[in-house]
Amino acid sequence: MPRFRRSSRLLTLAAAVLFAATVTAPASANAPDPYSEPPFAAACDWHTYGEGETPDPWLWLSDPVCVEYSKRDITLDNGGAVRFLLAEPARFALALPVCRYYQRDHWSVQSTTGAVPYVSWDGRYWFDKRNRRAAMLLTNFRLNGVTVGIGDLVAALRPQLPEVADVLDAYGDEAGESGLSVTLPFSLLCAGW
Repeated sequence: MPRFRRSSRLLTLAAAVLFAATVTAPASANAPDPYSEPPFAAACDWHTYGEGETPDPWLWLSDPVCVEYSKRDITLDNGGAVRFLLAEPARFALALPVCRYYQRDHWSVQSTTGAVPYVSWDGRYWFDKRNRRAAMLLTNFRLNGVTVGIGDLVAALRPQLPEVADVLDAYGDEAGESGLSVTLPFSLLCAGW
């Protein structure tokens, strides 16, 4: 277990340094923006799906498509991981053709029911191909029970490097939190809608 923690901390540090270099780069380098809710969020009619459930096939006709998935039972001992793997292709297939999509989900991957999760988080992801924007926010992100995120990096940097902490704060200020918004390429399928 100590080896896993050491590896996860090194991976977290490497990801945080890479992220910090990205967001503190000059504006001409197209640095990502902080996370924001989608402009169409108020128009969402939420469709909620439990463990291993696939979305209704007709849902792709909605605009926007707004779904919430429970993915907390990705477990080997009870078949939860298999149910997850069987449902995920249909979930991706739903998202690919639509122009405006907003997903909330709740993840937990563990070896057995009741075990400390290897990884867990709550996520929000959206894209708007018409306006060429996308964003993601991870909250409560944990590796082996320990919070990991830009928010954790901000707390660690604040005493010694407050200027860097201030820049990163927009991308996550809570323990286990990280988020950003990016520009998407032009989509001919969603132009003019």
